[in-house]
Amino acid sequence: MDRVYLDWNATTPLRQEARTAMLAAMDMAGNPSSVHAEGRAAKAIVEKARRQVARAFGAEGADVIFTSSATEAAALAMAGRGLSCAAIEHEAVAAWCEAELEVGRDGQVQVADPGCASLQVANSETGIILDLPEGLALVDATPAFGKIPFAFNWCGAEMAIISAHKLGGPKGVGALVVKRGTEVAARIKGGGQEMGRRAGTENVIGIAGFGAAAEASARDLEGDTWSRVTKFRDILENEIANSVKSTIFVGKGANRLPNTSCFITPGWKGETQVMVMDLAGFAISAGSACSSGKVKASKVLRAMGFGEVEAASAVRVSLGPATTEDEVRRFIDAWKVEYGKWRARAS
Repeated sequence: MDRVYLDWNATTPLRQEARTAMLAAMDMAGNPSSVHAEGRAAKAIVEKARRQVARAFGAEGADVIFTSSATEAAALAMAGRGLSCAAIEHEAVAAWCEAELEVGRDGQVQVADPGCASLQVANSETGIILDLPEGLALVDATPAFGKIPFAFNWCGAEMAIISAHKLGGPKGVGALVVKRGTEVAARIKGGGQEMGRRAGTENVIGIAGFGAAAEASARDLEGDTWSRVTKFRDILENEIANSVKSTIFVGKGANRLPNTSCFITPGWKGETQVMVMDLAGFAISAGSACSSGKVKASKVLRAMGFGEVEAASAVRVSLGPATTEDEVRRFIDAWKVEYGKWRARAS
């Protein structure tokens, strides 16, 4: 039986549009910093992608600085700024700030001074969409970009970080988006690439894929793609809830990403669920991909007030535009079988 991929929040399969753009970019020999015809052709690819990303992100008139990842974009934005954040933030952000902002059981964060704070648009583990106050120094839009309507120019933040591989682009390319005129000091120094803010020859192939994926994701938002994904997510949750009454669905009833389900079956460790479902042919996760492999309870759920046992018993199932109802129902059936085996061993 074919494997079923249900870990789209960790990374997405490469879109055909991105693949096509990347293959075309491979034929360009020039360095985008060179002034000859070949260099100008490579530069044109980068600038086209910059426009595509800016349009899809609602950031026309802002500066889009290409980086190697959202992690690098966070470092470029946050180093030396002394921003505050909440414990639910991704490690790429939390590594640069004081995790002192209070998180409620509903996953919302209280921000007293937005100009000195960083906040995510949505949480990648729970899918909960956060209420963004005006004037934030930084927003992490990585989990949300391409899944829900969002416009950088309307959110009121100074800066935002995004990544290509979360919306069907290639791994290894991200961007820092800043309001025009915002001061950003280069951390990688050398040449004058990326408006003097990020030295190093641009990853033309990856950037081309990023632009194409961003453009395609914007088209998806105009159709019924994500409403269909929401329907499948709700089928999954309703079927499991009807079978296992003790299961807790984090953020149920809240404003969430359309594709994300985080659920807790108290006592059945998340890492165990991931392993048995992997053997059954399904890829899911026990939290953020950047923290998986570490045997510990979810820091996001702990920050929201869940206990150690509950936080260690969570899994995340994240769907995508290519997910089918049949795949979701196959997962439900397999999960119920594994749950029955666990209950029999635990009793």
